Amino acid sequence: MVSWLTGSSFWLHCVAVVLFIFGIFVMFRKGALRTLGLDRVIAFGPLFFAWPLAVFGLQHFVFLHDVVNGVPSWMPGHMFWALFVGTALIAASLSMITGIRAELAALMVGVMLFLFVLLIYVPNLVQNPGDIAVTALLRDLSLSGGALALAGTLAEKGRWRRFGWIAVLGRYFFAVAVGDFGVGNFLHPAFAPVVPEPDLMTPAWIPGHMVWPYLTGAILVACSVAMLLNWRTRLAAAVVGITFFVLLIFIYMPMEIVHPSIEISGELDQVAQTLAMSGAALLVAGAQRRKEVGLSFIDSQ
Repeated sequence: MVSWLTGSSFWLHCVAVVLFIFGIFVMFRKGALRTLGLDRVIAFGPLFFAWPLAVFGLQHFVFLHDVVNGVPSWMPGHMFWALFVGTALIAASLSMITGIRAELAALMVGVMLFLFVLLIYVPNLVQNPGDIAVTALLRDLSLSGGALALAGTLAEKGRWRRFGWIAVLGRYFFAVAVGDFGVGNFLHPAFAPVVPEPDLMTPAWIPGHMVWPYLTGAILVACSVAMLLNWRTRLAAAVVGITFFVLLIFIYMPMEIVHPSIEISGELDQVAQTLAMSGAALLVAGAQRRKEVGLSFIDSQ
């Protein structure tokens, strides 16, 4: 415990907490918390999505050696890409939280994550086919979908209106990934829910630890079908976002408190990933809200 308190991971946690508080303050100043009902939930989408980006970006600096080793061997300039992507993620996070050029930041994040899928995860899947490779690919595809949903929503209210269609593309990216995660929760109930990974099990001390995966799987599959068919899409996406947030509070936050992260793949990474997935779902719901009532949830901020 002493080593954690004096290590770089402790300061990463501190910066992450301060940034989240700042994001809530910005939301309050812009009036997002004065919305009612489902709109208030959806209003948290940009913060829930952007905050994890900053965490991931900071990890690129705090755990630089691990990140450099994770850059594909065929890419030149490993150190450059590790630092560049880290800086880009932090900048995009601040842009989305403050709303300054958020449409451009969201678009760039969506494109970057999609390029990760094409240039990193697809080759990995070809070389090492299996559930793990598919899950990693779809994880980034789902986050790309959330970013594109936000970019499309903001584009429709600005000068980039012709790019509003990318919100629909983002919805399909997200819905396909969520459906696969739902099936994965049924196939691997021992794995922690949301994005099933073989190296992350639900601790036995979590109440109802064998119930969460099946319940999560059922919700994700049902909502995925609804989003793909564009039937009650706003509600379905919001339910997914709420589901991920509930899992964050009752599973991943307790895991992080019991075992504070000291590595790049620790529980903080899972906290950030789950919150990003929740944010992506709420961004998809926000994009759909504009089509249904002619107003973006960003407008209320």
